[in-house]
Amino acid sequence: MEDNKKTGIIIGGFVALLLIGGIIFAVVNNSDSDSNTASNDTQSQVAEDTTDQTEEDNTIVGLAVATDDLSTLVTAVTAADLADTLSGEGPYTVFAPTNAAFAKLGDTVDTLLKPENKDQLAGILTYHVVAGNVMASDLSDGQKIKTVNGEELTVKIANGNVYIVDAKGGEALVTTADVKADNGVVHIVDAVLLPQ
Repeated sequence: MEDNKKTGIIIGGFVALLLIGGIIFAVVNNSDSDSNTASNDTQSQVAEDTTDQTEEDNTIVGLAVATDDLSTLVTAVTAADLADTLSGEGPYTVFAPTNAAFAKLGDTVDTLLKPENKDQLAGILTYHVVAGNVMASDLSDGQKIKTVNGEELTVKIANGNVYIVDAKGGEALVTTADVKADNGVVHIVDAVLLPQ
C-alpha cells in the first residue's frame, strides 16, 4: 500500500512537472510569438517606409511640393485646378517661378488666388508650361517656344545665362535647369512670366 502511495506521489509529481512545463512552454512560446509579431510589425513598417520612398511622387507637381521655394507655385496650381493635369502623363516642360518671383508681384498674387480669378490664374500658369521635354541644351538664343496657353515665350542667352522672355518683355533668369520629373522637366526661374 505504501509502495502504491509512493508511486502515486511520483506519478502526481511527474504530471505536475508536465503541467508546469507545459505552462512554461506556452508562456515562452507566447512571448516568442509576441516578439515575432513585434519584429514582423517593425519589418512591415520598414517595408512601408521603403515603399513610400520608392513610390514617392516624382511628377512635376510632386517635385514642386517637395521644394520649399516653390510653395507659392503649388498654391497657385492648386487654386487653378491644374494639379491633376501637371501630375498627368505629359511630358511637360515647366518654367517654375520661385516664391521670391511671386513676391515681386505683390498683392497681385492674392488677387489671382481668388476663385473669381481662376481663369486668369490658369492662363498665367499655363503660360509657364510647354508640351514635351525641353532641356536647357535644346534652347538657343532667339528661339520661340509655344506654351500650352497658346502664346509664345522667347529664349535669350547672354553671358552664359539663359533667360525666358515673356510677351510683355519681362525676363526670367533660369536659376536651376533640367530638374527631371517622371512626366517632364522643370526649370526654376526668378520671375513670373506674363502673357499678353
